[in-house]
Amino acid sequence: MSIVDVQPDTSPIPRLLLARPVREIYPHAVSDASVIWEEGMMARVSAGDDRALAAIYDQYSALVYGIAHRLIGVSAANDVTQQVFLRLWERPESFDPHRATLRTFLAVMARRRSIDTLRGRLRSERRDEQVARQAPVSTPDVDEAAMAMIASERVRAAVATLPPEQRRAIELAYFEGLTFREVASATGVAEGTAKSRLRLGLGRLAAHLHDDDTADRS
Repeated sequence: MSIVDVQPDTSPIPRLLLARPVREIYPHAVSDASVIWEEGMMARVSAGDDRALAAIYDQYSALVYGIAHRLIGVSAANDVTQQVFLRLWERPESFDPHRATLRTFLAVMARRRSIDTLRGRLRSERRDEQVARQAPVSTPDVDEAAMAMIASERVRAAVATLPPEQRRAIELAYFEGLTFREVASATGVAEGTAKSRLRLGLGRLAAHLHDDDTADRS
């Protein structure tokens, strides 16, 4: 199984490294030969040799993935593994061979990245809990609900005054949610005719409601 997803060509990770499989076993115990190999590979990485990074990945990806997997699970372990090797590529100078072996350095990075991910999860969960506790409980506005009912009744009453073909077109389009084409199909007319009926009906409807408003204010 690959733990590095295929990236676009603009990815800072060398293309040679993309989609490389994780080794099934952990690296062998550290030896003098291993230290020499690590230092040689890191010298090449510092010089921009992506094949050296690929070799390091082949050697230590299982170690990094295993640490992350134990701490944060499968899906996040994939991301952590990618982040660790990306950082090694972008900042090879962060590795100091006088302080630790490369194997130890990568293991520490994997642990730190995993812990950072866990902390991020906890912060996100706490924020969600705070938002849930602080969210105001909305109570229905009786006045608004009553006005909406009155408006709806007024509109339906106004629609009832329209000529039958215009009334039917508006009922289908605005009360049942049909498109112009569906209104035309449902009423057996051309789409242009359906649009015309809707425009005429809406014009009559607006005039009717305007007259009612004027009468209410007088």
